[in-house]
Amino acid sequence: MPTLVICGAPASGMPGRSCRLVDPDDAVIGVTDTGLTRGDGVFETVGVHHGRMHDLEPHLERLAQSAAMLDLPAPDLGVLRDAIALAVRTLLDRLDAAPATALCKVVYTRGAEGVPQAPPTAFAYADVYPDMSRERTEGIAVLTLSRGYPRGIGAEAPWLLVGAKTLSYAVNMAALRHVRSRGADDAIFTTTDGYVLEAPRATVLMRRGDEVITPAIEGGLLHGTAQRAAFASLAARGLTCSYRDVRAEELVDADALWLTDSVTLLRPIRELDGRAYPVDRELTDAVNADMLAGG
Repeated sequence: MPTLVICGAPASGMPGRSCRLVDPDDAVIGVTDTGLTRGDGVFETVGVHHGRMHDLEPHLERLAQSAAMLDLPAPDLGVLRDAIALAVRTLLDRLDAAPATALCKVVYTRGAEGVPQAPPTAFAYADVYPDMSRERTEGIAVLTLSRGYPRGIGAEAPWLLVGAKTLSYAVNMAALRHVRSRGADDAIFTTTDGYVLEAPRATVLMRRGDEVITPAIEGGLLHGTAQRAAFASLAARGLTCSYRDVRAEELVDADALWLTDSVTLLRPIRELDGRAYPVDRELTDAVNADMLAGG
């Protein structure tokens, strides 16, 4: 069973810093909360590997950036940090041994709908995650899917919230159901004008020779926390790491492809749109080991 922590004063400047454990089966979030009724909020998911949280600060920084894009009150990152720590610590205390993989999701919403000056809602919950070792070693099958808009749409239409990690993940989950119904494990979104974006819950890495490339965030995607950790490991191994626009056709000639996120870490792509790709087991294992050691 997951552990759940409610934040009593999650916005910067609110009095008090109360975080309390509650039973996840109890009704603790109002049914009129806009995070529930409209997806009007933001979230982050922190990977917890062998009992250690990874890249907590980059996640909190990105949550604050997403909140600003939604014009939400600035979150009190100290309160959210405490809530995450309490949720994770309680989960680990209840288990006989630290699981290989767990996660902690922190959610921050606009609060109750129709209530003038309603305070934001925030909570964090931690739970065990399924073992992903097979995907990290054997690789995954992926399909490309259109995201339905052109590159750079965020600058033209900022209300689309491109680059914010919002609670409105229905499209992302629909994409995963679609590819899994066709025998694949994950998806890579592309723009209508042929550029690579990201996976529904991960960042894309492409190797060409001694260079590893990830799509530039200016194209309309999240700046991955795990991707930054992977780049640090790859650079330490002598590879050049860069951000730039990536055309979808470039994936065809890639020497290697990966998806990476803070929970599943680095997963090699063994097949993309039916085309086989080599899996560099040694490099993948080394980068995953570095990411686990980095904390």
